[in-house]
Amino acid sequence: MNNESKKVCVGEIHSSRSGFASLARLSSALQGYFLDTVEVDFSACTWFDANMSAPLGVVLAHAVDNLNELKLCGINPRVETILAKNRFLVGFGFPERNDTHGTTIPYRRFSADDDRYFAAYLNQHLRGKGLPTMSVALSERFRNSVLEIFVNAAMHSDSKLGIFACGQYFPQQHRLDFCVADAGIGIRRKIHTELGLKMNSDKAIEWALQEGNTTKTGSVPGGLGLKLIREFIAMNKGRIQIVSDRGYWELRPEGETLTRIDTAFPGTVINIEINTADTGSYRLHAESGH
Repeated sequence: MNNESKKVCVGEIHSSRSGFASLARLSSALQGYFLDTVEVDFSACTWFDANMSAPLGVVLAHAVDNLNELKLCGINPRVETILAKNRFLVGFGFPERNDTHGTTIPYRRFSADDDRYFAAYLNQHLRGKGLPTMSVALSERFRNSVLEIFVNAAMHSDSKLGIFACGQYFPQQHRLDFCVADAGIGIRRKIHTELGLKMNSDKAIEWALQEGNTTKTGSVPGGLGLKLIREFIAMNKGRIQIVSDRGYWELRPEGETLTRIDTAFPGTVINIEINTADTGSYRLHAESGH
């Protein structure tokens, strides 16, 4: 143990491959500390997409689990406003700011068995965030599909540190981002542990996205729980991103990307981005054709 304060730096964080890679590098930098006081310096961070608080929460939770004391410093006023309004900074001794515009889906850390609280959180905070018009039945199915992502993360990740969620409505950019992140073993290691299959982390994400592929047997839900959400996002011209270990997958209107990042992220993240400029009205296939 060393009383001298150590420092790690955070740069700009957007909901992008480079943003996730930056958080993975931050995680790597923090892994070297144990029983230390570490300054997390935000002075180079001029923008932070609020929904990325969920994967940042994973990174910092791992560091705190190693018995480090983290001190967040150098936060410029704009970034501090973003991260105080969504309650991320409250856990680090900063005062909460009022979300006067109603654009945040607040940062929350859930236990693996908190699915009822997560469902209530979705019901409370997804309203009024620019979602396209959906029938009552589809709206319920959509929320249930997001809940399924949480349940699968809780079931498959083996995360001892919980599940992290956060979202942000960006009215001027016509997008609503919602992010669920776990601090678990990652998709690649889970597939290897349960099924004995060896594959790179990007291929592991691809495998988990195939309908019917799961590391569980019986009637337990498997995969990533994204079937309905993928179909909706494709029609909506939105975006989905998945990061697990060094794997990175993205679905957007221009197509799919499957690649890797240089440094392993310590868990799995699913970020859903809804195009709120979409004026379409959606309903389930079963509701059509009457």
